[in-house]
Amino acid sequence: MSADVTRPPGFLASVATLSEMETVLAFGADIVDLKNPAEGALGAWAPDELEEAVARWLASGTRANLSATVGDVPLEPEALVAAARRTAATGVPLVKIGFPTPTAATLAPCLEALAPLARQRRLIAVLFADQRPDIDLIPAFAAAGFAGVMLDTADKAAGSLRIHLDEATLTRFVAAARAQRLMTGLAGSLTLADVAPLAALHPDYLGFRGALCATGRTGALDPERLAAVGAALKGGSAAAA
Repeated sequence: MSADVTRPPGFLASVATLSEMETVLAFGADIVDLKNPAEGALGAWAPDELEEAVARWLASGTRANLSATVGDVPLEPEALVAAARRTAATGVPLVKIGFPTPTAATLAPCLEALAPLARQRRLIAVLFADQRPDIDLIPAFAAAGFAGVMLDTADKAAGSLRIHLDEATLTRFVAAARAQRLMTGLAGSLTLADVAPLAALHPDYLGFRGALCATGRTGALDPERLAAVGAALKGGSAAAA
């Protein structure tokens, strides 16, 4: 999937509970991302909670997509496959897998192990902006059958995406993913001030958690903040905030 540069990026909202999922579905986010922020950058929900979330998502009849993180897993083939299969088995359509500090040598066996699952489920690779991600690895994810790639940050206390990567690098990331027909997403402690400059790069999605909460990413969603980010993404007055 390549970005449609005629429309603004979609809104990915990370949620920590079933109640938050209902709020975000009612609001109209484009991707509802099931993530446990108390357990790290890609903290995972329990399988039974994921199954309940999938059931509610299907029953809602929403057009929004649903994603889930597999947890903060080391870059080891067996561990990654086990976590990805556990998440995919719940029926979540988009499975997000983090790849901490990969090199071509360490990534190859992991992608070989994940390729069979990638033929059955839509896998999204997450690279971390604060770990000097190698953009030249993007074609390897496409070759393994992944559906998309995202940038995020691993250490939420170390600043946002745009602190770690400049505009030229982010532009190159989006272009490289688009060239491989991969869905693209940018996330990582984003704020309202990040929306306009990142939207100008034409990723498919921008992802948010902390900006949606009144007391930080581990706090509860704030409907007013949710609406403000949504308005900014749609080019409303909040975009200038």
